[in-house]
Amino acid sequence: MSTQEHARKWKKRIEPFEEANWKTSTWQLINSSIPYLALWYLSAESMLDHWIWLTPLLALAASGFFMRIFIIFHDCGHYSFFKHPKTNEWVGLFTGFLTGFPYYKWRYEHALHHATSGNLNHRGIGDIWILTVNEYRQLSPKKKMIYRLYRNPLILFGLGPIYLFCKARMNRKGAERKERWNTYGTTIFILTSLLVLGSYWGWQVVLVVQGTIFYGSGIIGIWLFYIQHQFDGSYFEEQNKWNYFDAALQGSSFYKLPLILQWFTGNIGFHHVHHLGPRIPNYQLQKAHENVDAFRQVRHIGLRQSLDSLFYRLWDEEQKKFIHFSEIRDD
Repeated sequence: MSTQEHARKWKKRIEPFEEANWKTSTWQLINSSIPYLALWYLSAESMLDHWIWLTPLLALAASGFFMRIFIIFHDCGHYSFFKHPKTNEWVGLFTGFLTGFPYYKWRYEHALHHATSGNLNHRGIGDIWILTVNEYRQLSPKKKMIYRLYRNPLILFGLGPIYLFCKARMNRKGAERKERWNTYGTTIFILTSLLVLGSYWGWQVVLVVQGTIFYGSGIIGIWLFYIQHQFDGSYFEEQNKWNYFDAALQGSSFYKLPLILQWFTGNIGFHHVHHLGPRIPNYQLQKAHENVDAFRQVRHIGLRQSLDSLFYRLWDEEQKKFIHFSEIRDD
């Protein structure tokens, strides 16, 4: 079967789930943003009322709704959240301001991620740094140390949110005017919000609340993106062997989460469905998974099993699997 025939077959299978429902989308936008703003307010007030112990709990709860807003932002980047492209753009810009990520820049880089996920010849945009065993062996001792530090969970998840925030402030090379100004505008919005909110609550309160929310959601976001493509049985191939459909079904995880976590993460655990059908709204992903045989046959990863992936460090091209540093000979 040719690639075009394969694409037509899959398009027919997933097309029934690609239709966005404006009522469902609008309600999701409301039940994500209103609780987020309310929890932000309560977090700040708890500090002023000397309920300091309550502040981090409220802020971490707000991080969950922050994640839902980011999933909406993500869907808008795929033009899947609403039927009309312009509505997706306007909501994407709004949610981008709330989450601190420039909509046009993120949409461009994420589209590249979808087009190249699992392709060993096209790594580096919108993904986490992964080296093969052979690439690692050819590094100098200094670069090996840098890579080891990067792959250390304390660095990856500890400094990762700060790195992502700073990276989002910079335009990519070759960005068009609209994209550049969106990046500037998002940063201006963040600074203006900090000044306005700081003038009311005080900058210490604002930094503690917003910092806790951003840092907490950043760790969750990096973890989700990590486990979505780095798990036992994942898929990576050179360009001449790489296949979009295999990369989607085999290289994107089905991360089976408890229902409450599934709700807060906007069903993104059905990542195998999302990569094959990026135009499917997040609230349709589970339905697509349950009604398409090929999706149901994908092996799922549970919470306990997913923790094993924290020790994956390199991709072994010969064994077609992730390995630990300790498994490398002649290191």
